[in-house]
Amino acid sequence: MGLYWAFGTVLTLLAITAPAALLFGFGGAMAARSHFLPLRWFGKIYIAVVRGVPDIAFFLFFVIALDQGFEWLRHQYMCPDWDQPIRQGNDFVVCQAAKLPLGDAPQWVHEVYGFFTAVLTFAIVFGAFAANVLYGAMNAVPKAQIETAQAYGMTAAQTFRRITVPQMWVYALPGLSNLWMVLIKATPLLFLLGVEDIVYWARELGGTKTPRFTDYPHGDWRLWYFLGLLVFYLSFTKLSEVVLERIMARLTNGQATLGGTQ
Repeated sequence: MGLYWAFGTVLTLLAITAPAALLFGFGGAMAARSHFLPLRWFGKIYIAVVRGVPDIAFFLFFVIALDQGFEWLRHQYMCPDWDQPIRQGNDFVVCQAAKLPLGDAPQWVHEVYGFFTAVLTFAIVFGAFAANVLYGAMNAVPKAQIETAQAYGMTAAQTFRRITVPQMWVYALPGLSNLWMVLIKATPLLFLLGVEDIVYWARELGGTKTPRFTDYPHGDWRLWYFLGLLVFYLSFTKLSEVVLERIMARLTNGQATLGGTQ
């Protein structure tokens, strides 16, 4: 049953992370286009730093930093009288009330918290890539349309909301489609974050030297389990391609394409 639940975990991760990453990306793209210099720097630094760091390094170390950041904020609020250093050598020590989750919390709380940090990490990482795509898509909207909207008396906010945002999706969808495919392929990184995903269960149930082997004796079946994962991922990406092609056809309906057709 753990294997079956793991499929649900992966699909839930994708269902939550995709809109969250798009939200981070939209915010990052708007920040990078801002006329306010510090905000523009923040947006461009966010895009450049996250895109420049290898994903596996980011996933291995950022989750720890994120968890410690949450605990530090809780520690400052809940334990103001703490008189010992939080950093004690390689140890990060906060009061018991500030720990996330609490030591006496049920197991499901620990699992939900681990999944939440994983989703947030995925959203921040892929949000940077989405921000770069959306930034380029916003700049690709024809300037003539922007100037026409301004000539009709639209404010900058109205032009952005009524002209730029509706038009940019045509230019953004190819890049976002590729990003969605990369996100699907990145879900096995949950295994590195301590979440029992389908890769974890394929290794555990297929191997012959794991603790679960004593309950279900069999040979080395990892080849068959991982072949099953291959079929799952290929089928899911193919379904995604079909859906994305239909979305693209709907968005470009009535618009001139590079080939000159309507």
